[in-house]
Amino acid sequence: MPPTPDAVPVLPVLPALPVPPAGHDFAAYARKHWPRLVVTARLLTDDPGSAEDLARRTLVRMCARWRRVPRNDVDFHVRRCLVRDHLRRLRGRRAARRRAVVVMRVWEGLADAEIAQLLSCSVGAVRAHARHGLKEAGADPRQLREAFTRAARDIVPSEVPLADLRAGGCIRRRRRLAVASAVCAALLTPVALFAADRLGGGGAQDGASGARPGDGRRQATSPIRVVGPGERVTAGMGVRMWLTADGGHWSVPLPGADSDRPLDEPGVSLRVDSVNGGFFLSGLFHGLSGDPGLVEVNTGAGGRITAKVLVLAGSPGWGIWYASTPLPSKKVQTLLSLGGDDRIVTVYDASGRVAARSDREWWRI
Repeated sequence: MPPTPDAVPVLPVLPALPVPPAGHDFAAYARKHWPRLVVTARLLTDDPGSAEDLARRTLVRMCARWRRVPRNDVDFHVRRCLVRDHLRRLRGRRAARRRAVVVMRVWEGLADAEIAQLLSCSVGAVRAHARHGLKEAGADPRQLREAFTRAARDIVPSEVPLADLRAGGCIRRRRRLAVASAVCAALLTPVALFAADRLGGGGAQDGASGARPGDGRRQATSPIRVVGPGERVTAGMGVRMWLTADGGHWSVPLPGADSDRPLDEPGVSLRVDSVNGGFFLSGLFHGLSGDPGLVEVNTGAGGRITAKVLVLAGSPGWGIWYASTPLPSKKVQTLLSLGGDDRIVTVYDASGRVAARSDREWWRI
């Protein structure tokens, strides 16, 4: 009995794209990978006229946020940007998603789990798309590989338009900065990365007070999720989060990343990002002796919420916290009015003692 399409092993056509050099130079990456990117775009679109345009838009977007792309994860971001831009213009047509899955599987040699992360769907959905895509193509993976290879030989990409890519990236970066500035002006405070961990950010000295007697909240636990390096987690509101060995990373409407290695000294940072429905609160905690028991966020006027936590498998003591629901603008203004010894974020250890607190004047950082 012949194997089903799902049982056919993935057939990589070309070697995996290498990790960019230590300099993390966009120009070098663009020159090296432009031909392959055009070929992949051609296989996705099945249209010679739009392939280079799709590849160009992809690299413009990447250039705009290049400094914030993790060095060991560039290829994922490039592929995701390429595929999503293509599907977005087709309004997510099912046939286009099926073709994208087949191209990523057969041509790029990606595993189903990797494709699921690219498309933000389940592995089961990827397998279903692959099954239907192969059926529509009327070929098995080996035959499609040969067809893709023949098509690739006929494609002669032009030289990489590096000047245009840089100019387009600069324009997109300025637009994003303009949006960020408008939000800052509305709140009378920068809406950006508030790295309280760099300025002491509370810590072990705050733990001397211990848990507050009789406060049942300190006995609660934050929902903790253990993730693998680079595993994507959708936090909602258009926010994507992941952890790698060199620190925490975020992907939000206002782009940013905290890719510094976690510090040994206990601390926790606070970040506020504008999203649909309000403001998304998140941050990086570090220097703990183990996983936190509770991460609590003071929303002002006596309000408190329990944050969710992401930790990296095999790397205890640090990770990302985030609030699962956006904070309304009025509440953010309340946060700005806090003063004195009020702290926004408090991290408790498993015994309920204070392990770290955000800086007193986080909003001035």
